[in-house]
Amino acid sequence: MSSVSTPVASTTPLINRDRVIDWLGIAPFMIFALMFLIIPTVYLVAGAFLTPEGDLTLKNIADLFTPSIMSAYWISIKVSVASALGGALIGFMLAWAVVLGGLPQWVRSGLLTFSGVASNFAGVPLAFAFLATLGRTGLVTVLMRDWFGFNLYSTGFNLLSFLGLTLTYMYFQIPLMVLILTPALDGMKKEWKEAASILGASNGQYWRMIAFPILWPSLMGTTLLLFANAFGAIATAYALTGSALNIVPILLYAQIRGDVLHNANLGYALALGMIVITGLSNLFYILLRMRAERWQK
Repeated sequence: MSSVSTPVASTTPLINRDRVIDWLGIAPFMIFALMFLIIPTVYLVAGAFLTPEGDLTLKNIADLFTPSIMSAYWISIKVSVASALGGALIGFMLAWAVVLGGLPQWVRSGLLTFSGVASNFAGVPLAFAFLATLGRTGLVTVLMRDWFGFNLYSTGFNLLSFLGLTLTYMYFQIPLMVLILTPALDGMKKEWKEAASILGASNGQYWRMIAFPILWPSLMGTTLLLFANAFGAIATAYALTGSALNIVPILLYAQIRGDVLHNANLGYALALGMIVITGLSNLFYILLRMRAERWQK
């Protein structure tokens, strides 16, 4: 006598409720990124290859190689490189001092707190702060002139110049370097230095042969990130120098919003060039960061 098996109902739900909740949690971020990052980027890239009438053209890309625009890119690259190198050097020294230098804990806490605030302090407030400090009638300029008889501007210094903009950018570049490099220095294991000492290595040999090779990807990657951070900054430069310094973000603003140089599609091409340069910098930063994390695991 054969028995017929009764089918057992599946207890597995058709929809995973936890998975749905997880996706709903990141939905605001995805919508925000789509509306304010992905769609505008696609619009800019498409506009770089169109005429004002909507026809396909390569003229906007070809215009990027005109002397004035190439000069703007070159000035932007020089400012970004100078502020990135200066920020990386000083930021590394500060991070090393608070992590490995034996300073009190309250110094580290204070520096990291300040770095978190200063790394986001930019735009018009930062430009005003430097004008009030190092401008022709700024506080430091006046004190140096009245107390020490030293006229800063008689040396050729000008805040509304390449050097002035580089110094201003370094205000937020240095703390950003501190914030990013501090975890990398925290990841340096004490056992490595102890093993090097047992084997007879001096402190200089330890840094030259062990510490710096391990930290090098983090140092280079963070420097590239600082470069990209400075290359795309516009609010501080525009508020500080106006049109006195011909850098790409200001030229881009003039092409899209200006009354004289208005050419929106050329502005889109300028933005495309900036996207390529900053994108490559961020790509190399990610690759170097991944390599540094593998070393420190």
